[in-house]
Amino acid sequence: FQYLKRFERGCDLDRFWYEAHSVEGSPAECLQLFLLHCGIVDPSWAELRNFTWFLNVQLRDCEESVFCNPDFVQDTLRGF
Repeated sequence: FQYLKRFERGCDLDRFWYEAHSVEGSPAECLQLFLLHCGIVDPSWAELRNFTWFLNVQLRDCEESVFCNPDFVQDTLRGF
């Protein structure tokens, strides 16, 4: 949710990292962003869960990858 919220505002995501246990926004705002970005017109709860799980895994892997670390790659992959 934190990534999607910043993406919607046009923030630079290259230097953002998820902060565990931090709370932002309301449950309604969270659900609205998930519905907007999941790619399915009328998703079931299972489809929303799969979307959020997949997005979470991908973003966690990205944060842990040295190749996505802006301090390591400098500006060679800006916006990747």
